[in-house]
Amino acid sequence: MPEWIIIILRSLTLIALLFFMVKWLGTKQLSQLNIFETISGIVLGGIAAIHTIDPNTNFAHAAIAMIIWFIVPYGVEKIALKSKSFRNFTQGKSTVFIQDGKIMEDNLKKEGYSTDDLLEKLRDKNIFLASDVEFAVLEPTGSLNVLPKRENLPLTAKDLGITLSPTKEPQTVIMDGKVLLESLANLSLNPNWLETELDKRNIAIENVFLAQADNDGQLFIDLFDDQIAVPAPTEKPLLLATMKKCQADLELFKLATENPESKSLYDRNSKKIQQAIDLISPYLK
Repeated sequence: MPEWIIIILRSLTLIALLFFMVKWLGTKQLSQLNIFETISGIVLGGIAAIHTIDPNTNFAHAAIAMIIWFIVPYGVEKIALKSKSFRNFTQGKSTVFIQDGKIMEDNLKKEGYSTDDLLEKLRDKNIFLASDVEFAVLEPTGSLNVLPKRENLPLTAKDLGITLSPTKEPQTVIMDGKVLLESLANLSLNPNWLETELDKRNIAIENVFLAQADNDGQLFIDLFDDQIAVPAPTEKPLLLATMKKCQADLELFKLATENPESKSLYDRNSKKIQQAIDLISPYLK
């Protein structure tokens, strides 16, 4: 058999083997490599490369070596899940760089970090003054997590005493012109509702690149044709505006009539609608 065919077959076989090994090791391998996992990944890739380009090597030896380098990190990962001390040894421990607003110089030196390295990491978090940080910790993966001081944290609705409506994650209901029925069901909606919403805007399903619906039943649409502007959803603002108009009309009717019973009726219903507006306003923002 020609060597080029052997190389192609070996490459395809080792790529498939590497794919399943990484998949079995878990997606954590892809985003949070620790020291042991980094070494394993490099060695597995090296074994595959060497035995791919050299057709004279023993392919069985490559497979055995790769299986061993798969079993060892897989076993280490399982043991680390059950033992904190073993996990600290193989995966490393978090190191505090800033505590109570004070930079821990000894910890910086222990991890081989200079002041410039720390400031660079802080700038990555959009923090340009070390004095703005209450707590900072270097994770075993090498990322720096930062807690700004309370006065430097962004305001939230809770800080301002604003009550917001509970919400669920939006669902993608159309992708590449295809309706996703499971996503509609997650929002307790159906294809008839979707067709009605699209008809309101004179849009055909096959022209929709992406459509997402939120928990309030508002539909956000992006079309294949970027030259066509799609109006934003207006259901919630229209509902609030309609309720306010009803309340204002009742006030006008109260002022326009001389009948005491009618005045009382208009006033009572106006107050009820105002209570409803106050109650529902957070849900319509």
